[in-house]
Amino acid sequence: MINSLWISKTGMEAQQMQLDTISNNLANVSTTGFKRSNVAFEDLMYQNLRQVGSATSEQSQLPTGLQLGTGVRVVGTARQFTQGNVQQSSNNLDVAIQGNGFFQVTMPDGTMGYTRDGSFKINAQGQVVTNNGFAVANGITVPTNAENLVISADGNVTASIKENGKMVDRQIGTIALASFINPAGLEPRGQNIYIETAASGQPNTGTPGLNGMGSLMQGYLETSNVNVVQELVTMIQTQRAYEMNSKAIQTSDQMLQKLGQL
Repeated sequence: MINSLWISKTGMEAQQMQLDTISNNLANVSTTGFKRSNVAFEDLMYQNLRQVGSATSEQSQLPTGLQLGTGVRVVGTARQFTQGNVQQSSNNLDVAIQGNGFFQVTMPDGTMGYTRDGSFKINAQGQVVTNNGFAVANGITVPTNAENLVISADGNVTASIKENGKMVDRQIGTIALASFINPAGLEPRGQNIYIETAASGQPNTGTPGLNGMGSLMQGYLETSNVNVVQELVTMIQTQRAYEMNSKAIQTSDQMLQKLGQL
């Protein structure tokens, strides 16, 4: 009887964490480049009261055992790095990745961060940076007299500069992408930034459009890959599972009351 109380408790805690994850997905439905997470569950250890296959006589064995479970727990959250929708914008500094790969940005401590958010800006020094001021790797600096900026599908960045009364196209930098053998192993740090971990493996950098890397699309942004309908359906399932676990606690309590009345 007491076991059922603790088992149901673990079920309610696990479903609460599932709901927290769904809430975070829905909260970021409009976040550029956001990748949804899903929760992975596993059952807890079992009380082995009767060993399966043990001998019941010299000629026979138990075909089944007697194991009592002790509940469930959340073992991890996995991100789904599927492609989000690509929407056109009116900013020529907006860049979307069509396919595999991450933009590389330099963090304040000098380490490298990775993001799918290509809504870039220009800071006071003319550097191409993220919305939080992190410089895009390779140090792209836009000249003050540049009148047009073009980012090609393979990452070449060119600017139209007026020289001797004529407009001349000059290459001012390149945007390289990075890929990981296990992107789900990246650690999210907020601000649309991921960092490398031992689980993700080391980054493989390369030119967009080559060797499995996605191509770049200037004037577009990748939206969140959260499917609102799917999240709402999962939320209903989570709510029902939570209610069933709470009902099991109520039933156990009622049975204990009956025992107390004897």
